[in-house]
Order: sequence, then C-alpha cells, then structure tokens
Amino acid sequence: MIKKDVKKAVYSLLARREHSQRELKQKLLLREFAETDIMPVLEALSTQDIQSEQRFGESMLRQRISKGYGWTYIAAELKQKGLTSDIIAAVYQSQQVDWFYQAQMAYEKRFADRDIIDQKDKAKRIRFLQYRGFSFEQISAVLNLD
Repeated sequence: MIKKDVKKAVYSLLARREHSQRELKQKLLLREFAETDIMPVLEALSTQDIQSEQRFGESMLRQRISKGYGWTYIAAELKQKGLTSDIIAAVYQSQQVDWFYQAQMAYEKRFADRDIIDQKDKAKRIRFLQYRGFSFEQISAVLNLD
C-alpha cells in the first residue's frame, strides 16, 4: 500500500517536469516516505524509462540555454542535481550548441548597445559572462579581447 503512495507521488512530480533521481528522493523524503519504500520505486521507474537522468539533463540544458547560461554553469548545476559525469558528457554531446553565439546573445541582452566605458566596466562585463558559465575563449570572442 505504501509503495503505491510513493509511486503516485512520483508520477505527480514527473507529470509537471523531468526530475533527477536525487531530486525525487529528496522530495519524497520531505513528504516523509521511508527510503526503503522510495528506492525500489525509483529504480523501477528508471528501468521502465519513465524517469530518465539523460532526459532530465537534456531538459535542464535547454532551459538554461534559453536563460543565457554557458556550459560550465550548466554542467555544475547538473552535477549538483545528482547526474554522473558520464551522463553529463552524454548530455553535452547530444545537443549541438554554438556556445560562442550563446555568449554573444547573453552579452547583448544584458549590455545592449552600451559601449565599454573603462577597465572597470570591462571587468564587470567579463565577470558577468564568467558567472554565466562561459569560457575565457568565448568571453574573449564576445569582447574582442584579441
């Protein structure tokens, strides 16, 4: 009976959006389900491909790209959400993303048509792109730091 409740709760969560196993486990523990009841249900759903770490990673990647984040930020967030480095690498390879273009778009959205005033302003822009998870190579290309 209790496992049915766990399964119902998991289906309810997965109906809204993809979740990693770690997220599902944490949310179910907060709802005071026993870990011994949670793990068999999560493993069964993963085996049936109802819950997929790969699909979760790809979904998260698309969401973060649309919000203007770079790969470094996204990869760190995926790791924090409980994905293994193998799955993170597979997620990276599954999508064809022009990270230089993404960096350019994030920069233009934030700084529009304002020119760089001085070194302090330039450093601020570099920090912004670094925080967003873009590499120095991508930042250099956006700011023409050659």
